[in-house]
Amino acid sequence: MAQMRRVEASAKKGDAATVRRGRWLHLPIVSRTLVAERSDSIRLTEMRYLIALLALAGVVVSSLALRVHYDTGTEPCSINEKWDCGIVNHSPFAEIAHIPVAAIGIAGYLAMAVLAFLRKRAWLAAFGLVGLGFALYLTNIERTVLEVWCLYCVISQGIIAAIVLLSLGWLGVAAWSNRRLRSQG
Repeated sequence: MAQMRRVEASAKKGDAATVRRGRWLHLPIVSRTLVAERSDSIRLTEMRYLIALLALAGVVVSSLALRVHYDTGTEPCSINEKWDCGIVNHSPFAEIAHIPVAAIGIAGYLAMAVLAFLRKRAWLAAFGLVGLGFALYLTNIERTVLEVWCLYCVISQGIIAAIVLLSLGWLGVAAWSNRRLRSQG
């Protein structure tokens, strides 16, 4: 908006000179284009930081689940017989090839944070969709096989779902902006 005001103010000051030189018609078009491009880039940058922040929250939640995986004491998220992270994280489904699922989650969330910072929108959306599919698979195991829910896992499910929605939106906005800029230029 500041750029738009500066351009309009300079046009008002030199109305006669601007009209005589034939530049009056070009100023509003250029200023609108600059403001639109600047506005889109700000939104896209904010999206990058929001996704990275969510991914770091996922790292924290997965780290807490990993701590539960290796802990043998009473777990802080052992609420009742239906909500117990210890049962879920000590089950045979909590590891893949002797690697804790929570450690895979930490690596996945870190990768998504890096992809967000590097602005690799398509890769981020792909990683997010794979992570969401894996989280849904594990949630189904909690529901049907174990019949116990892990609070950290449910929070992680919400985080990965938010990352997927935001990354797909970010990818769509970027594609729309690129298409719009190509049609203007």
